Amino acid sequence: MQDVLAVVTVVVVGLMVGVEFAVAVFVNPILDRLPNDGGVEARSDGARVLGRVMPFWYIGSVVLGAAWSTLTWGDAGASLVAAGAALLVVSVVMSILLLVPINSRVAAWSQEGVPADWKQQVGRWDRFHYVRVGVIVLAFTLFAVALV
Repeated sequence: MQDVLAVVTVVVVGLMVGVEFAVAVFVNPILDRLPNDGGVEARSDGARVLGRVMPFWYIGSVVLGAAWSTLTWGDAGASLVAAGAALLVVSVVMSILLLVPINSRVAAWSQEGVPADWKQQVGRWDRFHYVRVGVIVLAFTLFAVALV
């Protein structure tokens, strides 16, 4: 059971890392290069879609990490799993305090109703997102090392 939980946790967190990494490194930079601020509506739609999905993915990842940590308590590698789970908690707290407020505003934007400082707002979101991606990549790395 513990091995299955470990593999599921690594896969779920790894997929989440892949999505968030792709958003940070590929999707948003591509959207920002669209002419005539064409990326505004795409970012807004992405904020709505991912804003509905990602909370479950993040919380699910924390639950899986915490369960794995509990089952391995006292075993070799348990500290890696606990540290990875703690980093996922940090990513959730960062999300709630820093990213969700901006994301909620972006989700309401349309081509006709964009605030004057929209570029600064998405730039701020992007910077926070880069840090969050670093945190979840580190959590994933700790999980992967603990798995082997």
